[in-house]
Amino acid sequence: MTHYDPSVEFPHRVKMSDVARTAGVSLATVSKVVNGRYGVAQKTVVRVQQVIDQLGYEANLGAQSLRSHRTNVLGILVAEFEPFSTELLKGASTEVAKTDYELLAYTAGARGSMVGWERRSLARLSGALIDGAILVTPTVVEIKQGFHVVAVDPHTGPSGMPTVDSDSFTGAMLATNHLLGLGHRRIGFIGGRPDLESARLREAGFRKAMAEMGVSVDESLVRIGGYRTETAEGPARQLLSQADRPTAVFAANDLSAIATVTAAHGLGLTVPNDLSVIGFDNVPESALASPPLTTIKQPLQQMGAEALRLLVDLIAGIERNTHVRLPTELVERASCAPPR
Repeated sequence: MTHYDPSVEFPHRVKMSDVARTAGVSLATVSKVVNGRYGVAQKTVVRVQQVIDQLGYEANLGAQSLRSHRTNVLGILVAEFEPFSTELLKGASTEVAKTDYELLAYTAGARGSMVGWERRSLARLSGALIDGAILVTPTVVEIKQGFHVVAVDPHTGPSGMPTVDSDSFTGAMLATNHLLGLGHRRIGFIGGRPDLESARLREAGFRKAMAEMGVSVDESLVRIGGYRTETAEGPARQLLSQADRPTAVFAANDLSAIATVTAAHGLGLTVPNDLSVIGFDNVPESALASPPLTTIKQPLQQMGAEALRLLVDLIAGIERNTHVRLPTELVERASCAPPR
């Protein structure tokens, strides 16, 4: 069959009528082929499908959803694409390939007030474009939508929303005990986003480990870093500029830990000789930091895959545990050492 160049013959978006005219069949026949309906000879199905492939025709998701109330597309919605959400996306992308769904990655963009970004995003996408959504680090507790939503790293507070996260409390205890085991007693803590359950649990784990060792937490060494490089570097610099600065810092995520290392270098301190730093996440950037960052690994790609599986099961009406928590583990690299 002759190869068609749709950019020449069809400079506009290819329509179903273009497919029908090119294949020499009726519009109704093309509609049946596109929607997998019976009543079309196999030879005709093959010819229409060849033309669809050649022209690059794609069914309009909005129109398709109006007819069937399904788009077979799932969304993964994030405030911004950064190392944490990117790793989750990799896991969800691998898992969706095992299903009949496609995956739409959508960001609200980190601009202005981000509170409620997921509500605004879902209002744009739900129903017409996606059948369900994964929300990464949402800013609100409840999403009042008529379709299924799964939260990864959920908002703090009571919520009936299905969730996937990691064992932040145990991970924080692992991190703190690692520093205590090296001999550190004056340990600083840079917390995450206070509205997220993970940040609350990591601070609780830090305090629990300190208490079990009989070491008091110096509140002057506790800061909020907000899980972002730009919001963590200032608090880290304040922490390290104190006359009686900490000998070690546990930062509640890797970006905050890397910001702490940057602040230390800016103050003429070396890591780990003058300051030990441990993070949380094990994003790829942690292994590339200078020095490579000791951290707590949460299985980010597995979390993305679990969220995708949970969402598919919920849409299918399969009863299962709707709160998935995965284990964490210590990854030792070069950013921690005994205090001098």
